[in-house]
Amino acid sequence: MNLFDLTGKTAFVSGATHGLGMAMATGLAEAGAKLIVSSTNPDKLQLALTQYKEKGFDVSGVVLDVTNEAQVVSVTQEILSQQQVDILVNNAGIIKRIPALEMSVADFRSVLDVHLTGSFHLAQQFARPMVERQSGKIINICSMMSELGRNTVSAYAAAKGGLKMLTRNLATEWAKHNVQVNGIGPGYFATSQTAPIRVDGHPFNEFIINRTPAGRWGETDDLKGAAIFLASGASDFVNGQVIYVDGGILATIGKPSNED
Repeated sequence: MNLFDLTGKTAFVSGATHGLGMAMATGLAEAGAKLIVSSTNPDKLQLALTQYKEKGFDVSGVVLDVTNEAQVVSVTQEILSQQQVDILVNNAGIIKRIPALEMSVADFRSVLDVHLTGSFHLAQQFARPMVERQSGKIINICSMMSELGRNTVSAYAAAKGGLKMLTRNLATEWAKHNVQVNGIGPGYFATSQTAPIRVDGHPFNEFIINRTPAGRWGETDDLKGAAIFLASGASDFVNGQVIYVDGGILATIGKPSNED
């Protein structure tokens, strides 16, 4: 299956110290890629690097705040001066669950800065050499909130909706240079963050299981295939798309509560 082989490729994955980011980075490494991962937290970064290395992966890490323009330029130029980066995964993100009438403009902007502006700036920096050599893969981690609204996440949904359109626009500009820009939209996944609401009897747990045609929460390993596909030669004519890994949620209006 050479189409999916990432041997000899280097992937930069932002925010890949835990959860979905770590799962996708792990998938890329299992397919043969060398990893560079980033985090704003040095302690979390070191712990993640230890976990990656225990699996035998070729990995290095950088402390990076994707909202810090000068830092993004400095870090990316330092990396690119030493090695070629073939794959960028824009995964870093935050969420602020605040009703729209109560959210400050500063909080709203902070969410957009991480998801949208940070992704644009990293893509811009890493795409320059990709365009020059006529080869590269950029994967933006979108969300079901790129398509749907939900209470208290107006900033997050605005950012992820914007990231979907940024994905399409960058693909439009860079496709002629053989740079593919696509997105992954995860559904609801079993992670440490969702553990408190995944217990039997919790209303949200029941809602997600009933709302998802697959009848379960996603497992982090479920994201590996989409990440490998979009990072590999198998997706060389796929551009400007968002693959929703959601168990079928976006495909259906849902089912009545009395339906099997």
